[in-house]
Amino acid sequence: MGTGAEGVRGTGAGAPGLPGGGGLRERKKRRTHRALSDAAIALFLRKGFDGVSVAEIAEAAEVSKPTLFRYFPAKEDLVLHRFADHEDEAARVVTGRPPGISPLDALHRHFLDGLERSDPVTGLNDHPDVLAFHRLLYGTPSLVARLYAYQGRSEEALAGALGGGVADRLAAGQIVAVLRILAEENWRRIAAGESADAVRPGAAKAARLAFDQLREGIGGLRKP
Repeated sequence: MGTGAEGVRGTGAGAPGLPGGGGLRERKKRRTHRALSDAAIALFLRKGFDGVSVAEIAEAAEVSKPTLFRYFPAKEDLVLHRFADHEDEAARVVTGRPPGISPLDALHRHFLDGLERSDPVTGLNDHPDVLAFHRLLYGTPSLVARLYAYQGRSEEALAGALGGGVADRLAAGQIVAVLRILAEENWRRIAAGESADAVRPGAAKAARLAFDQLREGIGGLRKP
């Protein structure tokens, strides 16, 4: 992220908020989104989220406050924008899976591929910019609250891709929770000082355990 955001850009799920393609107007819109978010995150990393005003961000980005709010309705969106195209990622993996592959197998493979690529969304990335961004994100209560709202929309999209019924909604809730917990565990270990390469084998093993548990259910947790 150059400013601390580049590390979460172009991660499949973390880059910049608007779908790819489109005409000149859409490309300009995407560039403006990126420029505004870059300017904001640079300030947040330097002064803290609560230490930066919207007016200060607008001034740094050389736009008016009304223009800033047209692109980002809330200050938190300037950060969570990095995750915007991850919102329906699990749903896209399910709907785009090859014939003969179950939704869980497709999601498991996708997560393992993300670990191999050190996709920041898996939590397995020790680049200094990514670490700084994660500290900003998880160290700011209002951003954490907004992140949970994002995960709720991800869950809703996945439930729709699975079929939309009650069973599908229950499954989507469990899957999104598993992906979140796996990523948080990877991030916790890296934040404690381990390298991504050192964490990767254990992360893959944890993912296998998690998806096996999803396949088998949690009946094994029933103990006398």
